[in-house]
Amino acid sequence: MALTGGDGLVAAARQFIPITKTASATTTAAQWHTLLGNAGNPGAGSLSIGNTTAGVLVDDAVAGFPLLNAFGSGNTGYLHSVAFANTVACRLEVKDRIWHAGSVVMTTLATTTFTGQPSALGRFPDGAGVGTEIWIEINAAVSATATTVAVGYTNSAGTAGRTTGATATLASYITGRLIQMPLQAGDVGVQKIDSVTIGGTVASAGSVNVILARPLWEGGRVPVVGAGDVHGPDKTGLPIVYATSALWPIIAADSASSGIPDLLLTVINA
Repeated sequence: MALTGGDGLVAAARQFIPITKTASATTTAAQWHTLLGNAGNPGAGSLSIGNTTAGVLVDDAVAGFPLLNAFGSGNTGYLHSVAFANTVACRLEVKDRIWHAGSVVMTTLATTTFTGQPSALGRFPDGAGVGTEIWIEINAAVSATATTVAVGYTNSAGTAGRTTGATATLASYITGRLIQMPLQAGDVGVQKIDSVTIGGTVASAGSVNVILARPLWEGGRVPVVGAGDVHGPDKTGLPIVYATSALWPIIAADSASSGIPDLLLTVINA
């Protein structure tokens, strides 16, 4: 089933999903960082994924992600609204973290090829992956070396052999920092990640995770310390979520601290 009109929106079953981080982390100002490793509710997850062969599908049962209730039989879930605030000025977003692999060490210049990846098609509303994103997550801080990362992938049309191209130098990137990888010209989404290549200058320290994610909520701006807002369905756009979705908040703080972000997500199903 699916939502039909305003009456359906009002009558839909709903659940409230709090995400409150009680410990701040060091950030690089105006750059995206993961909140997965921060303590709070839910508790801290691990950036050490422990799988560089096939990667793993991520769901709400993985430590660090909030648990969702089962939806009604045949129902479709939607992100209805997001209430948010923080103790620092920042921008917040929420993704559905679908698949990840790592950690890939940067102390060797090499290509890690993933084979036998679990299919993520069931987590794409269109069944193809249009709109999905590739992110690199720094697990261990990178040494002051001009090391780069490139990702090979299969696009949403099912075409393999696509590439993001290499990043600029990741010298001195701190743990938790994120880099969104650009897709090859003409691509509008990703079905699966095929490989990660560490290039440039070999690092003396550093490792990365590669993530396939789908954007759910973007544009949550906290303009000043302690401020917040509520984005209703007119701003969230009611993106589809699944009862297994791994709801993953990320932050771009104006300063060198993530602060203590607080979000309340309303998920409905009908």
